[in-house]
Amino acid sequence: MKEVGVAIIGFGTVGAGVAEGLLKGAPLISRRCGLNVALRGVADLDITRDRGVDVPRTLLTTDAMALATRADVDVVVELIGGTGVAQDVIKAALNAGKSVVTANKKLLAEHGAALFALAREKGVDLYFGASVGGGIPIVRALRDGLVANDIRAMHGILNGTCNYILTRMAAEGSGFDDVLADAQRLGYAEANPSLDIDGHDTAHKICILASLAYGVSVPLDKIPVKGIRGLNPVDVRYAGELGYVIKLLAVCKAHGDKLEVRVSPTLVPKSHTLAAVNDVFNAVLVDGSMTDDTLYYGRGAGRAATASAVISDIVSVARHVAVHTPRAAEPLPPLGETHYSLLPEEDCVSRFYIRLMVREACGMVGRFATILGDHGVSIFAASQHEATEAQRAEGYVPVVILTQPARAGDIVAALTEITAQGIVRSMPFHLCIL
Repeated sequence: MKEVGVAIIGFGTVGAGVAEGLLKGAPLISRRCGLNVALRGVADLDITRDRGVDVPRTLLTTDAMALATRADVDVVVELIGGTGVAQDVIKAALNAGKSVVTANKKLLAEHGAALFALAREKGVDLYFGASVGGGIPIVRALRDGLVANDIRAMHGILNGTCNYILTRMAAEGSGFDDVLADAQRLGYAEANPSLDIDGHDTAHKICILASLAYGVSVPLDKIPVKGIRGLNPVDVRYAGELGYVIKLLAVCKAHGDKLEVRVSPTLVPKSHTLAAVNDVFNAVLVDGSMTDDTLYYGRGAGRAATASAVISDIVSVARHVAVHTPRAAEPLPPLGETHYSLLPEEDCVSRFYIRLMVREACGMVGRFATILGDHGVSIFAASQHEATEAQRAEGYVPVVILTQPARAGDIVAALTEITAQGIVRSMPFHLCIL
């Protein structure tokens, strides 16, 4: 039986899961794919800490570069994370003629185009199925299963931390800070949660999916990104009363030669498929020209789910290595062969939820309707909500407006004018509606 050597660089949570899967699952993998996928070594700066995995001491090393370029290694699995050492290891492996598997979404979002170009130049594979959605096979679905489809749109809940927080806020009426603290205590949120709650983790992932679906390199710094930090529980409550739930949504849509890519908290109708995705689960809804909507759902993170996706990629690459037919061009379409440009944020069209703290007086909604109308925005519904004692003492009441579809730029212009007229306490808060 053909043997393919694998090196794991990074012995953290996922690295330990992959090592365990390869060692314990070796008979099953061999039986299913007809190959002996052999673990050659595991590299990490700390090889003394117990990971709960019985890896032979002879396989452990602190020299990542030496392991990644060893002659008996065919596939290098990068699980360090970040864009520094991880990028150096991947480049060294590719230059040495090794195929690479990675779960590093940040690195791919920021430097993927150059790394894929290097893989093609060297005639080796660079696979990344675990970089988006953990155990959800969304990368493979876009690459293989939906290859005959023009992708019209993708909507994704791609961050388990944010989804857990929003689920708890909706179910309990709890405040953002309290739920975040619970999430950190339970291990669902990092000690520094900024990457998750500010939307950047989700942005990395939608960049990768956009590249797969549309063959375009999406500049990360050009994507409008709004996270859930400090989300007011009153908006979660009002959304629920109006028949919606709030989700941190990644959106990617084609509009002719323009591509809309954005990340923001969004009101999702309770009847919508994505509204039922709760807690730490992820989901991606893909609208294809031949399939219409298909849903990809599951655990988006965690040791076992992510390790499963990594091992799937290892086996795919190992099959290519075994027959000497690497398919470096397959995982990602050649970037630049399509001619999309990013749709400016102000030109994105959506329905909107607007919450205003309005001075108590007659005819205020009519004044808002006039100003919104002057900017081409029509009101779908409006409602006044009960004010707190403190709000009444200040002479303000909360008003919620739902609009018809409108340009984001027109919404901002209208709300800026409303604020300038002094009839609201502060700049109104607004969110997109799916």
